[in-house]
Amino acid sequence: MKLNIIAIIYCTFCWVIYGCAQDIYVTANGNNANSGTKENPVATLEAARNLIRQYKVTNDMPKGGITVWIGKGQYDQDKPFILNENDSGDPDSPIVWRALPEEQVRITGGKSIAPENFKKVTNRSVLKRLTKKAAKNVLQVNLKELGIYDYGEITQYGHAMSVTPSQLEVFFNSEAMTLARYPNEGYIKIGKVIDKGSVPRTGDYSDRGGTFQYTDPRHDKWAGQKNVWFQGSFMYGYADDNILVESIDVKKKEVKLSKPSLYGVGSGRDFRHYVAYNILDELDSPGEWYLDHESGLLYFWPPSGMNDSYIMVSILEDPIISLEGASYVTLRDLTIEVGRGIGVYIERGSTNLIAGCTVRNVGTSGIFMGQGAKQTFPHVTHDDYEGVPISRQIGNLQGHIYKYTHWDRKAGSNHGILSCDVYNTGSGGIYLSGGNKRKLIPGNNYVENCKVHNYNRRNKFLWSGINIDGCGNRISHCEIFNSEWQGIYVHGNEHLFEYNNIHHVTLNSDDTSPWYIGRDPSDRGNIIRYNYFHHIGNPDRMNMGIYCDDSSTDVLVFGNVFYKMNTNHGALFTNSGWDLRFKNNIVIEPIKYTVEISAHYYTWYSGGGPSMFGENGLLRRRLLENVNIYQSPYSERYPALHKYLNPIIDGEEWEGMRARRNVMANNLIVGGPEDPLHLVGGEHAQCTYVNNYRTDEDPGFEDYKKENFNLRPDSKVFERIPGFKALPFDQMGLYLDQYRKK
Repeated sequence: MKLNIIAIIYCTFCWVIYGCAQDIYVTANGNNANSGTKENPVATLEAARNLIRQYKVTNDMPKGGITVWIGKGQYDQDKPFILNENDSGDPDSPIVWRALPEEQVRITGGKSIAPENFKKVTNRSVLKRLTKKAAKNVLQVNLKELGIYDYGEITQYGHAMSVTPSQLEVFFNSEAMTLARYPNEGYIKIGKVIDKGSVPRTGDYSDRGGTFQYTDPRHDKWAGQKNVWFQGSFMYGYADDNILVESIDVKKKEVKLSKPSLYGVGSGRDFRHYVAYNILDELDSPGEWYLDHESGLLYFWPPSGMNDSYIMVSILEDPIISLEGASYVTLRDLTIEVGRGIGVYIERGSTNLIAGCTVRNVGTSGIFMGQGAKQTFPHVTHDDYEGVPISRQIGNLQGHIYKYTHWDRKAGSNHGILSCDVYNTGSGGIYLSGGNKRKLIPGNNYVENCKVHNYNRRNKFLWSGINIDGCGNRISHCEIFNSEWQGIYVHGNEHLFEYNNIHHVTLNSDDTSPWYIGRDPSDRGNIIRYNYFHHIGNPDRMNMGIYCDDSSTDVLVFGNVFYKMNTNHGALFTNSGWDLRFKNNIVIEPIKYTVEISAHYYTWYSGGGPSMFGENGLLRRRLLENVNIYQSPYSERYPALHKYLNPIIDGEEWEGMRARRNVMANNLIVGGPEDPLHLVGGEHAQCTYVNNYRTDEDPGFEDYKKENFNLRPDSKVFERIPGFKALPFDQMGLYLDQYRKK
């Protein structure tokens, strides 16, 4: 204690007398009793933070701010590193936490395991459960002997359920390893359903798991084993679930699940499938592992040689770094990884910047902005959801915002996530929030020049490459790719999506899209411009490009390029949309229609008007309770909504059930069907079609074969579509800056 006090006094003296205020140094071999100078660095982030706090007690922020230089090495956090209001900079004096130039700094929520701690498996009962090849390659380590006792637990999670931290996970040379599963690739189809189980979606909370016949004899081997889990899509291809197996009956060839899935269990569709995992017998390929929670023995088949390898297990369930009320703080050039929960959490504050960072290998979201929600309703649910906002956790955010669409998640304002790489995450890449939807106050938060991929290791649908809510935020110049599920999932108003490159998403899901919004007509003013969507979707599934789902309104889709879209419902699809404008886009080789407008409430949702528009209808609550379209600011900003709830025929039909003022104009379509516009549902599937040009020939691209879709100045498009604006194709996607060098 005396040494720390002396160090603080000495450091403060140096800053004041010698002008050293702008620099503090942290190194892995430093000492927290040191003064934090380059010659005498401290050892932890907390020690550097405490030096700054002490300095600020008696001094104004130095001109130019304070930079905390972090030396190469690994900094393990057994609790979150928290920066709050006491750790803020000023507009002209930010506080910057950054790696020393050209040095690799890794801030983790895990622990390393030295390769020499792994030994050959000698237990005969274990070896008998492995294949001969696996028995020769699988190694074991006793975690208890290394002081690791908290292994976490697998829990049920999925569509309309809370996001939970992962159990302990294994990472090898900075790659996430696979908890032993079957099959190693692909899925198992659900067989004949004996009992679909209770269906919480319809209010059946009897908590009965489904029973079905299995289609793969491999299940016989798992009978009687504990803690076997199935993960998959049990009814719909957009609703994932992770459910514990209660029993396997080898005589009847039946599986009984311990808990219900939201929509029950079904079969007969190719997306009704699952994988089985957490099974020692299935540890049969490189990169797989299994943990015996009772003994603490971790079994692992390394994907390559153990010499000089780097092995970690995740420990921390809280965010690794948390900014809570801090302002004018920058984190840059850091690698933040290996936790069971969130990588970086941001709540409140203003003008924080996460720049040039790599956030990877975490159990839930990489970077998460704004509060989550703790579910208080005890069942798997949807419309009956109840919860309370909570910090540092995701929880059932999607359930809370589905019911309270106006929820201000206290994300703060003017925050930026710039030139970061986010990948190998469990529950989405980045969650962007900010602003106030009810008051239509912009948050001005943004994600720019970020590479986001492989973001659904655990949760699948709803947790996209980038989720966004609130009002007035921006996603630009990002590359989002490699997901069976969605690229961008949208709530809120007046967001801007521009210059993004989105590809290889929605590869194995149904009723999904690379860009999605839906079920709230008050979500208006969103702009999608100058983006490149390509190599997307699955022709055997229901996929769309821009999906303006049930009752979406006021989305402008302008100046985008769509190519190799395996989307059988168009580059733009909507159910009873209003004020949707698809203009000045280039659509290349669509497999079906370019734009599809469905009169949703006159087709498969026939008779559903009262539940949406009636006295207690979902859309009526959203338009009159969560916000009020007849009061300021909505009444002035969005007068086009004024008639949305008006009855047409004795209250049995409403204006909002019919599409209004949709436009497809000035677009270039290359190839595809003769008729680029498809209307479903008769006269109420309205869309004005004007001045579009379709051709089967190269319209004058710079290089069609090499996918350079800039139009040459002499392109006939400019003659055939007067006023057509050339697209900035070269600017779509990532760019180089001081943080992103390649």
